[in-house]
Amino acid sequence: MPEVDAFDAAALEARHGQLSALRTIELAVGSLFPGEVAAVSSFGADSAVLLHLIAQVDRHVPIVFLDTGKHFEETLRYRDALAEDFGLTDIRVIHPDAAVLQRVDPSGRLHESDVEACCHVRKVETMARGVEPFRAWFTGRKRHQAETRAALPVFEAVGPRIRINPLASWGAADLADYMQAHELRENPLVAYGYLSIGCFPCTRPVEQGQDARSGRWAGQAKTECGIHLGGLEQTLGQTSQSGPVFQSGPVLQSGKTT
Repeated sequence: MPEVDAFDAAALEARHGQLSALRTIELAVGSLFPGEVAAVSSFGADSAVLLHLIAQVDRHVPIVFLDTGKHFEETLRYRDALAEDFGLTDIRVIHPDAAVLQRVDPSGRLHESDVEACCHVRKVETMARGVEPFRAWFTGRKRHQAETRAALPVFEAVGPRIRINPLASWGAADLADYMQAHELRENPLVAYGYLSIGCFPCTRPVEQGQDARSGRWAGQAKTECGIHLGGLEQTLGQTSQSGPVFQSGPVLQSGKTT
């Protein structure tokens, strides 16, 4: 894989960082990384926006979904419904390795004592396997979501790969307007105050006036699961050297398991 460094990411940001979300996706899919770009989606509160934009460009772009084994049932049904709505043909469901979980989390309650370790085994290592085949991937992260994302660029380096955040500059009103204008299906948990949706043991409804991610790991200093932090780069390096860490789950074709 050709090396990409922080300078390359900075150059991409300087040249293309002000493009619209749709144009950013078109550029990445058609010119920058043809056949080598995916998207990572949690099928959360506003995931429909990014997925709808991607489907307008190429509905065959691989969509990586991390099935941690701790998702809300509503999220899993929403994933299948959006795949069918948008005609997405390549949703890759990636699971953590059952043997690893049996060793480090046999009771399934690791999150109660060590949320960092739980996120690492269920998300970070699984994410590394999901994106390892690609030179770049899209995320739905936005600057308005939390203080930790306030300076989020559109293009950023993750080792030899590029992470692309087409919606970085979008605010809550932009997302709501887009959802309404295109009559996009909403994750049903949003109606109950879940504005950022992850695993059910560590996700709570957001209180009035709090930022969208305040319901994640409520009462703890933790604000990110780790798939967007430096630990992913290290895990990706280990995955690239030793081969796949985990086996992927079934591929959904237009929302149906094959």
